[in-house]
Amino acid sequence: MRRPNILLTGTPGVGKSTLGKELASRTGLTYISVGDLAKEEELYDGFDEEYECPILDEDRVIDELEDKMSEGGVIVDYHGCDFFPEHWFHIVFVLRTDNSFLYDRLESRGYKGKKLQDNIQCEIFQTLYEEAMLSYSKEIVHQLPSNTPEDLERNVDQIVQWIEQWSKDNN
Repeated sequence: MRRPNILLTGTPGVGKSTLGKELASRTGLTYISVGDLAKEEELYDGFDEEYECPILDEDRVIDELEDKMSEGGVIVDYHGCDFFPEHWFHIVFVLRTDNSFLYDRLESRGYKGKKLQDNIQCEIFQTLYEEAMLSYSKEIVHQLPSNTPEDLERNVDQIVQWIEQWSKDNN
């Protein structure tokens, strides 16, 4: 594998897609939004009435991504992470956003009621960071602040440097 695989995870609205797309444009890695992939390939297993969203068929997602992941050079963006095989990723970044920013972002996406409150609580209780720490080797899991455009720029620069170093060390 000549290029690393990276997982971007975190509560909806923390900036995973923005970061992933920018990284892909700067590095030539392949960006995959699991949400978009699921829509395009209809990788669903029902509909959640309470949250008003489709239920992801995780097994079909794994099957769909397996070949791409074994080639390397993939940035995967998804709010969950515990169903991905541990060996897929060389590094995992959990994006974190202050709730004052997150609330406005989610509200502007049309989140309301229980869906909005549960996602805010998910961020408060570091649910996705803990999920990543339980799912992957602690050495590869890193938290990044994602509140401002300056945070985005700093995160892109930091991850690009990491990719360059990984490529030197592994090729």
